[in-house]
Amino acid sequence: MHENSVIFVSGHRGMVGSAFARKLEKEGHRSILVRTRQELDLLDQRAVAEFFRAHPIERVLIAAGKVGGIRANALAQADFLYENLMIGVNLIHAAAENGVKHLLYLGSSCIYPKHAPQPMPESSLLSGSLEPTNMGYAVAKIAGVKLCETYSAKYGCRFVPVMPTNLYGPGDNFDPLQSHIIPSLLRRFHEAKLVRAPEVAVWGSGNAVREFLHVEDFADALYLLMGHETHSEIINIGSGSVCTVREVAEMIREIVGYEGKLVFDASQPDGTPIKISESSRILSLGWKPRHEFRAGLQALYQWAQDQGILKNPISAKPASQEQAYASTRSRRVAITSPQSRAATNS
Repeated sequence: MHENSVIFVSGHRGMVGSAFARKLEKEGHRSILVRTRQELDLLDQRAVAEFFRAHPIERVLIAAGKVGGIRANALAQADFLYENLMIGVNLIHAAAENGVKHLLYLGSSCIYPKHAPQPMPESSLLSGSLEPTNMGYAVAKIAGVKLCETYSAKYGCRFVPVMPTNLYGPGDNFDPLQSHIIPSLLRRFHEAKLVRAPEVAVWGSGNAVREFLHVEDFADALYLLMGHETHSEIINIGSGSVCTVREVAEMIREIVGYEGKLVFDASQPDGTPIKISESSRILSLGWKPRHEFRAGLQALYQWAQDQGILKNPISAKPASQEQAYASTRSRRVAITSPQSRAATNS
């Protein structure tokens, strides 16, 4: 992959997009094209088409989308389905129509059936019923996977669907109503420690099994795949760091230093019982994760405190997401229109 290739990173303000942009910069790439939501509405098909016609884009990462934890997904199925479906359709179609040959489409391991064989191989897609709590998100992402496959065949391009396991790391979302398990637990234990709450309740039985991957390791995998000239199939990215929700909660409680009681609310859903990715395809290409799980959690907790996301006194969130991500980004050289400033849809 040439260092002057024009690469559009959608979702560059999110955890994955920002990590990938940093990886590109580290590897010497300078033609990194990004847009904020205000500059380019990815739900607007005409605007997206015009954007691709106006720029010599060679490679694309689709990291933009509506994401959230089990609560957010369960309460807003329609929104997760519509927004992720439209973003995928608009970007994949515009990229193909304008001659883009290399595209990575970010999905999630939650697209696989609720009772898929474990670890979940890519071949298990559409082999059974989905987990109901994230059905909307999963259906949208499955549509994107099939669009990548059919457009690759039609246009002779290499549009690769990439399915990561549960991600965490700098740039994670700590919003109380939208966050995934790791930032959610870090926040709740941190705030409980500050007010000396006697207990912290966690949704579910604690028995669900999950796999976790540091976002910087995932960015390394994305970079490898974007520069790979032959791989074109759907591909899982998993870490092998597997534990129960109970074990994750106990680990985070120790890291935060919370001394109260941990309670599991079994009346709330667990989600998919076991979710582990079969990742032999990416491992065969020479990638492997670098971050040890506990050390990664400790670093994330420190990062959230340094950014003022978790602080004393308790604050709902930092002044802005841009402020929160500032220390995780180096100076970016981006191609922009004269009217716009460098920065994408989050």
